[in-house]
Amino acid sequence: QVEVYSVKLGCIVTSRFAHTIMTSKARNKANSSQEVFFEMDLPKTAFITNFTMEIDGRSYVGEVKEKEKAKKQYDKAVSSGQTAGLVKASGRKMEKFSVSINIAAQSSVTFILIYEELLQRKLGKYEILSRLKSEQPVEEFQIQADIYEPQGISFVEATATFLTNDLLPLAFLKGFHCLTFMCQQQKCLGCEGSVINGDFIITYDVKRDKRLGEIQAVNGYFVHFFYPPDLPRVPKNVVFVIDVSGSMGGTKIKQTREAMIAILNDLHEEDHFAIILFDDKITTWKKFLTKAKKKNVNEAIGYVKKIREDGATNINAAVLSAVKMLQTERKGEKVPERSADMIILLTDGMPNSGVSSPTKIQENVRSAIGGNMSLFSLGFGNNVAYSFLDVMSRQNKGLARRIFEASDAVLQLQGFYEEVSSPLLLEVDLRYSDNKVGNLTKNHHSQLFNGSEIVVAGQLNSNDMDNFLVEVMDLRLTNNCSLTVTLKHSVRFMVIKHTKVWKKRHDQQDYLGFYTLDSHHLSAAVHGLLGQFYHGVEFEVERRENLDAIMYVKGQTLNVTRHWQKDFSRDVKNGESTPCWFVSNDGAGLIDGTASDYIVSDINKAE
Repeated sequence: QVEVYSVKLGCIVTSRFAHTIMTSKARNKANSSQEVFFEMDLPKTAFITNFTMEIDGRSYVGEVKEKEKAKKQYDKAVSSGQTAGLVKASGRKMEKFSVSINIAAQSSVTFILIYEELLQRKLGKYEILSRLKSEQPVEEFQIQADIYEPQGISFVEATATFLTNDLLPLAFLKGFHCLTFMCQQQKCLGCEGSVINGDFIITYDVKRDKRLGEIQAVNGYFVHFFYPPDLPRVPKNVVFVIDVSGSMGGTKIKQTREAMIAILNDLHEEDHFAIILFDDKITTWKKFLTKAKKKNVNEAIGYVKKIREDGATNINAAVLSAVKMLQTERKGEKVPERSADMIILLTDGMPNSGVSSPTKIQENVRSAIGGNMSLFSLGFGNNVAYSFLDVMSRQNKGLARRIFEASDAVLQLQGFYEEVSSPLLLEVDLRYSDNKVGNLTKNHHSQLFNGSEIVVAGQLNSNDMDNFLVEVMDLRLTNNCSLTVTLKHSVRFMVIKHTKVWKKRHDQQDYLGFYTLDSHHLSAAVHGLLGQFYHGVEFEVERRENLDAIMYVKGQTLNVTRHWQKDFSRDVKNGESTPCWFVSNDGAGLIDGTASDYIVSDINKAE
């Protein structure tokens, strides 16, 4: 008696921000009032901004509440006969919004749901996911997605699991900066069953140049997409902590073995790894971390193939054992100085052996880790204490993911590992001029993974973008690590930590090398100890005996000596030997003024 006759989905993406409008129209063909249901699945990372019902020419606009408050008010409203909608979990990536209302005989109702989402880049692409379902063919069905990216679109793919001969893609138009996809259902008289039931998925990425990212500003606000190019991956020291308690029996332990074999094969040779198995007891493959050489990986695979399930679940002791192992290896300098320490925990249940209080376990783990490593948790199945894992992971620079019991569980496990297996930067700080911006979103991140990006937004205190300064810092400044400062999105400076060894004094000294990568973008008016040379200085050299020479520069006659110097701007690890002229007396006669003119009492002060 109730017929849904129109379903339209419109999505506009502008600079990775998706605005989606779902419109559904239904009519009551009965001679009495009928209950009409509206259901819509939306991504878990999205948020509803508006819900409106139009009945007989009148509009009823809903009030959007936070989930906890909404649940209480929903129960109260339903019990008193009022109309209310609620969002609940629905599958792996989606949440379901549902609402019902009674409409009069021969009347129609239009449901309009609007939700928004900041798309997250994972494994080198963005994903727009829309789920559509209709219990019957509809007279009018249309999808339109428009993507606008100022940088241009590098690739795009669009798929729909519900596309059949009854559905006709009308247009798939791709431009340098935009993409439009349209699809509508053909008339299908006499069709039976559900024609529209599945996912509409668009994946794409933007064009990326050699800059450190992109800054966009509009209406007094800015958003900074940070994705430095060509960064080498950071070696990782990973301890796999695997639940082998009795509840992991059957398919779950088999899928865990398969996933671990694939993950171990994916390790890079400079990585270090260890395996800890736990039920009510703790079992380690080896008492220390092992370098991921082919021989060691093959030995670990042989060990994993023999994993069997038994016993209870002692999560507390297992994770603390992993923390202690990483701390011991780090203290003994058995792992690279610049490497990422991480724990990957896989479990399917509640802690029921040893320390069993979730709160106490979280306290113990947080205290032991002390902010020095990341914890990633995988909750396997429906009975896992997922909220416990989620909180514990977030407290320790990580995240949690639910693994659903299904035939593709191996792919789920591998997919999560792939997301977090290639850190590029550690402890990243993005700093902005205090007098230029305000109300910043999160600008400190524990890691930047390959194929992802960091997004920071804020309010502009002025519209002067020409002098907008972003300072990007990798706070773990060790050998082969760079601190980068970018001006006007094009001029880059690199600071690298070096160590000078004094053989005669049997001593060493750390110092910072400062390299300008894009000096040609700077104005000729730029000055400073380095800036005065960015656009070249005319000079002549008169060679003498050995390596000594006379240099004529800036009207001065200087004694100089020929030596070799390492340039690390291209090869951060080994550097390149470059012939240089060395000027004595702190560069007197070569630099403007004296060396003391360029020394400040504090790093944050300038005169």
